[in-house]
Amino acid sequence: MQMQPDAPPAAPRRFRLNGRDRSVTVPDHALLIDTLRETLRLTGTKQGCDGGECGACTVLIDSVPRLACLTRTGECEGRVVETIEGLARQGRMNRVQRAFHEQLGTQCGYCTPGMVMAAEALLRRVPHPTEPEIRAALAGNLCRCTGYVKIIAAVQAAAGEG
Repeated sequence: MQMQPDAPPAAPRRFRLNGRDRSVTVPDHALLIDTLRETLRLTGTKQGCDGGECGACTVLIDSVPRLACLTRTGECEGRVVETIEGLARQGRMNRVQRAFHEQLGTQCGYCTPGMVMAAEALLRRVPHPTEPEIRAALAGNLCRCTGYVKIIAAVQAAAGEG
């Protein structure tokens, strides 16, 4: 008879997600990307490299951009977590989402949620950033489709609305 290893301990994790108090029971080692996508079925946060290299999984934790593929769900206990799904209000895109759409700041769209979340964090801190500030804020987010020109233009357009 082969012994099965004990299941990793699971515990309830409580945090505020996109404006709602949430509690999920996940193992101690559970990554936020898996909790969001698999447990909570919020698939807007993209799973890219799984190593913190691409930025596709960028979410905001207490308004600070964090990579969900490197963040354990337990680290979110008592904190405010925002995903791309939480930016729109009453079915209307927020200013960053709208600017990305209007400025054609997307192509395949895979990097877009992470880019939008990084841009949102920047604009909360610096309402009218310079181009170098925008480039620095987005430096951890890779896009394989664009030359970043329209992405920068989208952030500048969103800043003009704020």
